Amino acid sequence: MTTNPIPTLSLNDGTKMPALGYGVFQTPPQETVDVVTEALRTGYRHVDTAAAYGNEREVGRAIAGSGLERDEIFVETKVWISDYGYDATLHAFDKSAGKLGIETIDLLILHQALPSRFDLTIEAYKALETLLADGKVRAIGVSNFMPDHLTSLLEATTVVPAVNQIEVHPYFQQKDLQELHAEHDILTQAWSPIGGITFYPGYGEERRSTLADPTIGQIAAAHDRTPAQVMLRWHLQQGRSAIPKSVTPARIAENFAVTDFELTGDELAAIDALDTGVRGGPDPAAVTLETFGREIPEA
Repeated sequence: MTTNPIPTLSLNDGTKMPALGYGVFQTPPQETVDVVTEALRTGYRHVDTAAAYGNEREVGRAIAGSGLERDEIFVETKVWISDYGYDATLHAFDKSAGKLGIETIDLLILHQALPSRFDLTIEAYKALETLLADGKVRAIGVSNFMPDHLTSLLEATTVVPAVNQIEVHPYFQQKDLQELHAEHDILTQAWSPIGGITFYPGYGEERRSTLADPTIGQIAAAHDRTPAQVMLRWHLQQGRSAIPKSVTPARIAENFAVTDFELTGDELAAIDALDTGVRGGPDPAAVTLETFGREIPEA
């Protein structure tokens, strides 16, 4: 087992979280047990899943079979928009905890802002506040919330989100949103941190792979590292949480081996300069119940 020390981040409520997590977005349930088991064997201690991914149960099986103590693994999951609303979100916790096979979820977040029914979003977040007060979750947060969504949420609720998990990679950095996070002590957590969304089909006709970017390639060569490792190091050195995903054991290990080299200030600035402002994933404003609603099964 590798022993690279992944940095620990302190969330705004004092909860400690490994900065690097292992993600299972689009991982088929039948593969999830094996790949999460491999990630835990490699040394990951933070697993990120979601009700909408359909693989919480398998994540739970991998955790249960890992031989690790429950408090050694930080478990993060997300409530899907179909379960927004106060009572529905309280029940969403029961469904996720039941599938994961755990009593306490370390970080529970709202998966989307759902601006077309933001009243339901507010009620869902208030349910998260109740779960936090009751000790059923250790920290709460949001995902894919834009500045206006965050501002409206902060005005209507009491607990400042611990994290906002958003698309962040060298080609789409959302710097204004990250600045707002910093103002409110909200941790920026990057999904698609190595820009996978830039080379996966399905979101647009023109694809520019961050893995083939010449600037990132030059920095990688200078450190005898891969482009993926350089991008993950960029996130960690700038204080973000990052959630890479892979189902290939060699890449799972590669993505974890990012703590024994340091990027220079000039190298960080060169990666910062690659921002195109072009989103790879869906526009959060386009996520509606009519388009994206789906039933989340019971535990």
